[in-house]
Amino acid sequence: MTTGRKTAMARWRSGTFGALAFAALVALAPAAGAQKLYKWTDEKGVVHYTDKIPPEALNKGNVVLDKNGVPIRRTDPPLSAEQRRAKADEDARQQQLAKDRELVERRDRALLATYTVESEIDLARNRALSTIDAQVQSSTAYAGNLSKRKAELEGKKAALGDKPVPAVMERELANINTELAKQADLVASKQREILAVNAKYDADKKRWKELRTATEAQMNGKVRQGEPAAPSPVMPTTAQK
Repeated sequence: MTTGRKTAMARWRSGTFGALAFAALVALAPAAGAQKLYKWTDEKGVVHYTDKIPPEALNKGNVVLDKNGVPIRRTDPPLSAEQRRAKADEDARQQQLAKDRELVERRDRALLATYTVESEIDLARNRALSTIDAQVQSSTAYAGNLSKRKAELEGKKAALGDKPVPAVMERELANINTELAKQADLVASKQREILAVNAKYDADKKRWKELRTATEAQMNGKVRQGEPAAPSPVMPTTAQK
């Protein structure tokens, strides 16, 4: 390295040169055979331009410039432990968002593929509800029979007066009470299931309408322009489950 260039280098490190200093170093680079320069910033925020990275700047990050001063490569400083944790958290968040988007898109495609007209959604709802209703009716009928038998046993028990109640009667009454409680829980569960089914198909119908409207609008726009229709759009939603 020439004496003039060493002097220039020293003055860059002191931070006293700006754009003119950088231009001078670029001008000296061809004469010294240098093909690239390094731009880096010290702990005081002073920007340096050198033809080599000094040891104290190895962990500070840098930008490699070609002989014309154009950035060709960037090396970021190593992340701190806190920064690594933050980056890992953000990467995980982005991955989860991508999975959520993929799930929504898959559901939208399935929704459009399953129903061709709105009335088909109502038919599917009615089929699902009829299955639940049959289960409720069966449970209700069974509970009614149990209640009749319970009333009979309680009548016989009352007729005994002060006489001991047979153990077999006590066991049957206990079993009936247990079974009646189970059937009551089942009916309550099915009532909640009915609400969930209605909510699901309401959401499906709303989303299906949105997708169909968007698809038709897009197709109409393409037809007016004389272009082939594009695939059905898929838009994210939180209504689907």
